[in-house]
Amino acid sequence: MTESLITRAEPGAAPVAAILALVEACRAADGVTPVSEHALLHLRYETDEPQGLDLVLTVDGELAGYAVLDPPAADPHSGTVEVSGELLIGPGYRRRGLGRALAAEAAAAAGGHALRLWAHGDLTAAAALAAAAGFERFRALWQLRRPLASPASQAPGQAPVAPLAESALPAGRTLRTFIPGQDEDEWLALNARAFAKHPEQGGWTRHDLEVREREPWFDPAGFFIAEKDGVMTGFHWTKVHSPGLGEVYVVGVDPAEQGSGLGRALTLAGLHHLRDRGVAEAMLYVDEDNVPAIKMYEALGFTRATVDAMYRRPDASSAVTR
Repeated sequence: MTESLITRAEPGAAPVAAILALVEACRAADGVTPVSEHALLHLRYETDEPQGLDLVLTVDGELAGYAVLDPPAADPHSGTVEVSGELLIGPGYRRRGLGRALAAEAAAAAGGHALRLWAHGDLTAAAALAAAAGFERFRALWQLRRPLASPASQAPGQAPVAPLAESALPAGRTLRTFIPGQDEDEWLALNARAFAKHPEQGGWTRHDLEVREREPWFDPAGFFIAEKDGVMTGFHWTKVHSPGLGEVYVVGVDPAEQGSGLGRALTLAGLHHLRDRGVAEAMLYVDEDNVPAIKMYEALGFTRATVDAMYRRPDASSAVTR
């Protein structure tokens, strides 16, 4: 007889190695990593500063699924308190109703708050599960990409790559790189101002920043800071995934700098850095409703590659069938 069990893991008690192996199995099967960097860092460093909740699904004692929920947080647009999370079911355990069971447990664990779940890659199966579990799609995050190779290094027959424009900072601004151990507090304050309407980014704590500084990919030489009169006004943090792929990890500017051209200049500074390191392609994420940012990135040669969708269960009274 097959027996499934969902447990709420105590902070630091989730079977991290087994969950990471399940994440990799899903990535190999689906062509997309099923959870975000945020969730992976939660797993790796949760004993440092436990937060959120882990749900572990087993079938006959074997790990079959996993969900992680963030603590309840107020949505800056609606003011309602909601819970965000991510969920995955192992490739060998799908089409058994286990996804709906785990979604139901996640909804119960949200404690009466509306629940939002990310679906990376916007896969058809994820959309079907969301519909069956009473969730509605309400947000999408686009992944954009552009080649960085110079025309001279392009392979024969490859479509021409638009050259990168030069980075021209607005008058009175200077550019330097991040100094670990010195810049954290000022950067966090700027990040909070720049992303006040996006708490997933703007709500970062010192811990969120420091765990990324401990990651092997962290390189302050690719973390650019713009200043005016010695005060931080913007930043572009790049990330190198591999020699073939770099990321516009996060670009932010002080609200007072909106419309000054600083965001574009910072984006180009980071792209030049990635290209000069030999990175062949750049990627970034942007909300599909952020039309000004999308227009800027498209003007810089980026095109849409993939989509991540977020699904929301409208209210706590909406039933999620097991």
